Amino acid sequence: MLDLQPQQPGNRFPAKAVVGDVVPFSAAAFREGHDRIGVTLVLQAPSGGKQRIPMLPLEDGLDRHQALALVDEQGTWKWKVEAWADEWATWHHNAEIKIAADIDAELMATMGAQLLARAASSAKGADAARLASAGTALADVQTPVMQRWAAVNDPDILAAVDRSRPRSLVTASETLTLRVERTRAGVGAWYELFPRSEGAVRLADGTWRSGTFATAAQRLHAVRAMGFDVVYLPPVHPIGEVNRKGPNNTLTPQPGDPGSPWAIGSRHGGHDTVHPDLGTIDDFRAFVRAATDAGLEVALDLALQAAPDHPWVTAHPEWFTTLPDGTIAFAENPPKKYQDIYPVNFDNDPTGIVAEVLRIVELWIGCGVEIFRVDNPHTKPLWFWELVIGRVNAAHPDVVFLAEAFTRPAMMQALGKVGFQQSYTYFAWRNTKAELEEYLREVTGEQAAWFKPAFWVNTPDILTEYLQFGGVPAFKVRAAIAATAVPTWGMYAGYELIEDVARPGAEEAIDNEKYEYRPRDWERAARNGTTIAPYIAKLNEIRAAHPAIRQLWALDVHWSDDDAVLVYSRHLDGRFTESGESDTILVIANVDPHSARQTTVHLDLAKLGLRPGEVFDAHDLITGETWQWSDHNFVRLDAFVEPAHVIHVRRSGA
Repeated sequence: MLDLQPQQPGNRFPAKAVVGDVVPFSAAAFREGHDRIGVTLVLQAPSGGKQRIPMLPLEDGLDRHQALALVDEQGTWKWKVEAWADEWATWHHNAEIKIAADIDAELMATMGAQLLARAASSAKGADAARLASAGTALADVQTPVMQRWAAVNDPDILAAVDRSRPRSLVTASETLTLRVERTRAGVGAWYELFPRSEGAVRLADGTWRSGTFATAAQRLHAVRAMGFDVVYLPPVHPIGEVNRKGPNNTLTPQPGDPGSPWAIGSRHGGHDTVHPDLGTIDDFRAFVRAATDAGLEVALDLALQAAPDHPWVTAHPEWFTTLPDGTIAFAENPPKKYQDIYPVNFDNDPTGIVAEVLRIVELWIGCGVEIFRVDNPHTKPLWFWELVIGRVNAAHPDVVFLAEAFTRPAMMQALGKVGFQQSYTYFAWRNTKAELEEYLREVTGEQAAWFKPAFWVNTPDILTEYLQFGGVPAFKVRAAIAATAVPTWGMYAGYELIEDVARPGAEEAIDNEKYEYRPRDWERAARNGTTIAPYIAKLNEIRAAHPAIRQLWALDVHWSDDDAVLVYSRHLDGRFTESGESDTILVIANVDPHSARQTTVHLDLAKLGLRPGEVFDAHDLITGETWQWSDHNFVRLDAFVEPAHVIHVRRSGA
């Protein structure tokens, strides 16, 4: 046996899944000669329960076998693959040919009778009696051999053999592990908001009164009404006063400008403190309770960096890089320079830094936080994350870490391998049909065993040209793809209001909320119809109702004749749904936000759980329309009306 999947390259770390995943286990299994083989997945749950699941050959001609298995328990699963000589399949194939041709017919009958006797010896109850009787009958030379052959092929006999099939020359692979984490580690809809903007008020003198945890809590029910599971907060700590940034990242702040939340630390405290404008630690705990009551989890930013006036700078100067002129190095990503941030240097006191970070994380876990969005993890050593995440998860298995890493592929992959449960992705910059097809195949392929993608449509730092110039159609189609292509997606507040004006020369929104208050009149937008919040809510409603969307591995790309019409599907076999019925979602998206497109869509119906040529009901979950479709279908998508079909595939008449 070769190439067992899922596993990480080198098998240094276990592959990963989440509770509720239907995992494709596979291996290349073969033997010498032409005899048939059987392949079995042996899967053991953390609680000790063991399953033996037949692995079936894939239609690739490469001896690859696969079994799908539901992992429904959190913890470490063990699995291996057994390959064995399938003497019954080999005999049945040969007997079918030889008996019909009257070549060694009695010899074949004798061999079959012996196999049935062996199967009967390991069978139980009615199967044992049925197989023993069938073996005796097959050996009865007084009965014509063709009659005996027909009797052996009785469906009840074949089914009994399948349950007690003789196995010999059993070969087992090495035992591998699969770390299964809680469902939220791989499935969720995230919404980012700045607490200071929710309830912020401009005073008569032109200055601002900040929003608080209490005023931000008033937004939670609207976030949940859009169907989100997680509300993500940027850093809530005191903001540095030294080198504070002004609006649009300027170096000339005015009195009262709030500064960037990522410039953490001041005379008011550091990472273990909340900004006094937002409230107190107790107020933060109350916010978490309010989120829980609304059906939301709180994700908190973990940004391991410091403003020049952070307490760490005085107490632990060795945690930073001192330049030859005696100054401390600012954070830089040339040509960008962050004069309000000192990056942490992990070389001089790694033990002390690890202890401090663990203390901070434990503090916020104690406040009810079980999800951390980690800022720029790729600028920290991998050993650090392996150690910190490993220790935190050993004590708190439900804690989830999301890597905010827009960097080189090798580093992004490595962060997933050493422990990060989720990662930001390149999705924002994959906009054409060809780019999206390639990327969807990539993130749902082999790397899905360790890299769990989160598709974010925007962030405070990311407003792509596609969104800047695509208008409402661009915002809708990007949300539709993000919400249905992978199990985790996210958006930053204001997306639903089509905030598409960029700062000149930059890929971020003008008047960036990172550097100023940005209160929004949500109620006015709803009254005026200038929000796509209902569309977002519909997408999240579809996600909640269809388990196929929550399966990372279960994606297939189909074809259309138009280079702007993307087609993909998600299929979940009925064996793994509560209803016992298959769940299939088909998405057809016009990725050209400036036009109407019409084309023929070509579907591989087997990937939808249907037979080639079968007619099915295509029910659009966005518009409520239903059409009868089959392999090849005409589609017209007007970007200015509805840029995407999100279709529930239903058998006709069901």
